[in-house]
Amino acid sequence: MIELLRTNDLVLLSVIEAILNSERIEFLIADQHMSSLEGSSGFLPRRLLVPSDRIDRARRLLREAGFGSELTT
Repeated sequence: MIELLRTNDLVLLSVIEAILNSERIEFLIADQHMSSLEGSSGFLPRRLLVPSDRIDRARRLLREAGFGSELTT
């Protein structure tokens, strides 16, 4: 699994999840349950990971959708 992006923006994360789901690209949201440890202050970003064999397609989809600036390089 390779990190596609890292964000604290739950709305952005939801939109990107929908894009990936629509293209049947599997993903994993890491650190999503850390809010219980951090006190819901939002300082720990969630990481969206995709399989290494799908990373190029996922990046292309997000660039085409206008989210290229959100990608982890």
